[in-house]
Amino acid sequence: MTAQPLAIAPILLVADLAASLDYWRDKVGFEALTFEQAPHFAIVKRGGARLMLQEVAPGTAITPNWKLHEKTSNAFVWIDDAKALYEELIERGANIDWELYEAPYGALEFGIQDLDDHDIAFSQLLD
Repeated sequence: MTAQPLAIAPILLVADLAASLDYWRDKVGFEALTFEQAPHFAIVKRGGARLMLQEVAPGTAITPNWKLHEKTSNAFVWIDDAKALYEELIERGANIDWELYEAPYGALEFGIQDLDDHDIAFSQLLD
């Protein structure tokens, strides 16, 4: 038997880690994991989803994927109830980037932007 991946966590570069952690906690409902030995790094999690946040030096340019290639997110999160999460994130005040819609590949999805303009897609497969 060969080793199998258990999960994957995209790394998002951020200008201000503290502000990003506040956004992910308050606006997106993710829990923050911080590390004393790595003060410019954190992990945010909700359910089985994980994102790593790495703070960059002041003045460092951060270029989200969509600025390099149209309609390309920095992270794509599969979820079990897109409508419920969409409504929750609107209520929390998250930066909704694109509204809930049915994608041509059989998924219900929407997107948000974080404080550094990264697009994060949330998608539910429609069986």
